[in-house]
Amino acid sequence: MKRIFLFLATNLAIMVVLGIVASLTGVNRYIGANGIHLPSLLGYALIFGFGGAFISLWMSKTIAKWSTGAVVIDTPRNSTEMWLVDTVARLSKKANIPMPEVAIYEGAPNAFATGASKSSSLVAVSTGLMQTMSREEVEAVLAHEVAHIANGDMVTLTLIQGVVNTFVIVIARVVGYAVDSFLRRNNEESSGPGIGYTITVIVCDIVFGILASIIVMYFSRHREYRADAGAAWLLGSPQPMINALRRLGGMEAGELPNNVATAGINGRPGWMDLFSSHPPLASRIEALSRG
Repeated sequence: MKRIFLFLATNLAIMVVLGIVASLTGVNRYIGANGIHLPSLLGYALIFGFGGAFISLWMSKTIAKWSTGAVVIDTPRNSTEMWLVDTVARLSKKANIPMPEVAIYEGAPNAFATGASKSSSLVAVSTGLMQTMSREEVEAVLAHEVAHIANGDMVTLTLIQGVVNTFVIVIARVVGYAVDSFLRRNNEESSGPGIGYTITVIVCDIVFGILASIIVMYFSRHREYRADAGAAWLLGSPQPMINALRRLGGMEAGELPNNVATAGINGRPGWMDLFSSHPPLASRIEALSRG
């Protein structure tokens, strides 16, 4: 319930902020007496497309802590926490990135990396992962997450999300205006968009949004292969990462909040491969084996 509330509250706050910005800039008035004003529509789409994506990125680390209950290790309390911090520090140094925050959260086996930039990142592992994997396997998982940060994957996926969001918003409203104009072509007294516009935009936002998610998930799967390869490089061998993936194959992946689900070490399969954020573990192992 807490996760759902945070997700809804965060998205509502983002939409309110973006709505205010759109009103102040005037780009929300992109339909006039002469039809659609494309520069205004593009400005509106950019505000909501990129604005929402980047605000979510900027807040990602804080939201991840709230939603998972992750506790940052400021001062290690035991040998396990000391090992976690030291391992992330060593891997980060080799990857040439600033030391991320390291956290532990209660949950089934999983881990994730998030943050707005390489200098403001977080690596978190679940208690379930620590309890069921050997230290060599956990180290491989940590290397995978550090590789995500070193590759700038969070920012890259945000940019891709922003681009597809912008296209969805523009195309849906152009189609909506075209349909509405066709339906009201014999009504010369009407002014402004009608119900046909509203319904068409809602339907197009949903349909095009689903299609856009296929593009985003494709890039998400691609970056998993890159992070696996990065982990192999950081560890000097692909075998630890292969072992960790094989161990994950025999576990039920822990569920992660939406804002960090694509950054987890293992994701739940989608009802279709096109909508999965992570490739099948067998494909990842095969890619590592090929080198």
